[in-house]
Amino acid sequence: MFVRPLAAAALGLALLAGPALADQKLPPDQQTKVEDILKKEGFTKWKEIELDDGMIEVDDAIDANGKQFDLKLDPKTTEIVNRKAE
Repeated sequence: MFVRPLAAAALGLALLAGPALADQKLPPDQQTKVEDILKKEGFTKWKEIELDDGMIEVDDAIDANGKQFDLKLDPKTTEIVNRKAE
């Protein structure tokens, strides 16, 4: 039967992929830079800023109109590359 070989193959692929990277805090200087950019873009507050899967992620950023967004920024340029309305 194919169940065991398929299960073994799936387990092997999962092990090769390695552990998922945990969310990381930004260094203080980069944190300050991101916060300055958020303020310049009109955001007044946000919940959390972290590095996740190679991107800077900002959770629950609120703009001057009270709208809430999740943001992704390029870690090299700190440019906002994705805005997802909540």
